[in-house]
Amino acid sequence: MKSERSTLVSTAVTIAAGCLIMGCASQSSDMARGVTDSTITIGTWGPLTGPAALWGALSRGTETYFQMINDEGGIHGRRLELVVRDDAYQPSRTVAAVKEMVERDNVFAFVVGVGTAPGRAVRDYILENEVPWVSPASGATAWAYPPTKYIFAAYPPYFDEAIALIDYAVAELDMTTFAVVYQNDDFGKSGLVGAQIALERHGLKLVEAVPVEVLDSDLNSHVLRLKESGAEAVLLWTAPRHAAIVLGAAAKFGYAPQWMASSVLSDVEIMYDITEGLWEGSVGAFFQESPHSDHPLMKKYRAAREKFAPEERGGLFFFSGFGFAEPLVEALRRAGRDLTTETFIEAMESLDGFQGIGPPLSYGQDQRQGTRSVFIARCVAPTECVRLT
Repeated sequence: MKSERSTLVSTAVTIAAGCLIMGCASQSSDMARGVTDSTITIGTWGPLTGPAALWGALSRGTETYFQMINDEGGIHGRRLELVVRDDAYQPSRTVAAVKEMVERDNVFAFVVGVGTAPGRAVRDYILENEVPWVSPASGATAWAYPPTKYIFAAYPPYFDEAIALIDYAVAELDMTTFAVVYQNDDFGKSGLVGAQIALERHGLKLVEAVPVEVLDSDLNSHVLRLKESGAEAVLLWTAPRHAAIVLGAAAKFGYAPQWMASSVLSDVEIMYDITEGLWEGSVGAFFQESPHSDHPLMKKYRAAREKFAPEERGGLFFFSGFGFAEPLVEALRRAGRDLTTETFIEAMESLDGFQGIGPPLSYGQDQRQGTRSVFIARCVAPTECVRLT
């Protein structure tokens, strides 16, 4: 995998090459930025390398989804071209990548874009340049509260996930002592705050809260704090790599709480693999269909993976790249051939109960959080989780 790439999901490698090969029309003055007679250019970013590289599968999933859409004829005769940038989960690199996609690649909109800190670093710039951004791959509240014109959130808020996990553990597992290990940024702190709010409602408090820095690799002292707290359940609000290190260290120290995880760790096959099976029995928050579901769209998407990306493992992270791009594609269809930023915004606001492989999404003029729906499941095998709520 190249550390930096700009992928055009078409027969061309670059926009210029595409025009040489296909003779595509130039953008006329009355067309929106990133729109020509034959193409719509969309941008995205994610950690294709670095400590959070497992999340880079989302970008590759969106790329494959666009290939499938183009294979079906595109959107009103236009092909979708996806520009992908690797930011290695570093906000400074996200800033440079997003500016390049706006000012050089002339993207019409952004889709996905992985991470809370990377996204917050570019949020204001995206708004100032009036570029629509659909489905930030983060459950931060910054995307939808307060609502802004150009950002549409499809990821349920992290604090909702934490509340659901705590409520389940208290009501169904009779647990009363909880700890949280969290990434020490807005992402991790969202889960921490959600857990604190939920516990307060039950008349409880956290017995321990352990922060983890993105570049940390030795977490033995962190896990010893968790063990010494005596917590019956530990909420994990970290990247997959850190979650694996925590579970490995806990096993070494003979500490076996009920692990409870944010949806950022919901690719069960990856988690079983990198924890060498220690993920079994974990309880997590989910909101999209399992990659192995019999849902008609999942069957279609698995076929697309086999056709366009057979080298991909095809886990939940990869197919989330499909799910997060679904509302963008639906809005492009509803906006019609005369596509502008305004017609696209109106089309996004018309989504009312739209559903793909995730929960129903609804937007409006003052509503930018498409869903707050999550469910809880227990992982019992590398490809199987049993739904609990």
